[in-house]
Amino acid sequence: MTVETQETSYHYGVMRRAIALIDAGGEDLTLEQLAARMDMSASHFQRVFSAWVGVSPKRYQQYLRLGHAKSLLRERFTTLEAAHAVGLSGSGRLHDLFLRWEAMSPGEYARKGQGLRIFWGWFDSPFGAALAMGTTKGICGLAFAAETGAEAAMRDMCARWPLADFVEDTTRLRPQVDAVFAQRGEAALHMIGAPLQIKVWEALLRIPSGHVTTYSELARAIGAPRAVRAVGTAVGRNPVSWLIPCHRALRKSGELGGYHWGLPVKRAMLAFEAAQDDATPRAPNAAQTGLHTGN
Repeated sequence: MTVETQETSYHYGVMRRAIALIDAGGEDLTLEQLAARMDMSASHFQRVFSAWVGVSPKRYQQYLRLGHAKSLLRERFTTLEAAHAVGLSGSGRLHDLFLRWEAMSPGEYARKGQGLRIFWGWFDSPFGAALAMGTTKGICGLAFAAETGAEAAMRDMCARWPLADFVEDTTRLRPQVDAVFAQRGEAALHMIGAPLQIKVWEALLRIPSGHVTTYSELARAIGAPRAVRAVGTAVGRNPVSWLIPCHRALRKSGELGGYHWGLPVKRAMLAFEAAQDDATPRAPNAAQTGLHTGN
């Protein structure tokens, strides 16, 4: 890992410990109790929370509980076809981020990245160190190493396009990566996947921020209602985590299901979005998406 500030890693580490503590507890913990359990002063713990998500620890606890996923299904479940029909295909995506993307053709995908140059670099994120990858057309990969470790994340992403030429270049990637995590500006995506995967990833983009859907709902949205297992696999193979929100896909029971980069990261993402969505007024139709299939 070449770039990872101590502050960002520290903030995610505090969030991860708080998530585990709240999940294991069951009772509401005061600011002082939470701070003491993590060997921090109350004021310091409050500052870390505010820097990370902008709401108090007391209010934030409701978003970190295991039951939060079930409440999202009850209160913020998204019917993807309806969301798309009323223009929500992008209005819920990362607030003011304008997203445009292009998908590889099946033939290009089958070549496993042969002849493709992919730039990569490590960046700070609200969820720990993030590995970003991109081509001249846009971001093609975004992974999180807080749970898996940097080396495992790098191996995982490189194995997706084993014949590509990988070149470290944080300067080239930084403007779009900064736009993604600042939730402002423009980000271009270069989606590299099989046709079914592309359909599933496109459906994920229709889920507004702070909302969730189910794997079966995703299967219906792409016209393959019996392909729930295949859809789940495609969700798990999403190469651009967070930006294409695979963390918003839950089981019908309200369980989180799996997450490629670790369930603590998924839980933190859902909690972060829910708190941000409640704390930040958002104008309708602030962002839009478009799909262009490569030749």
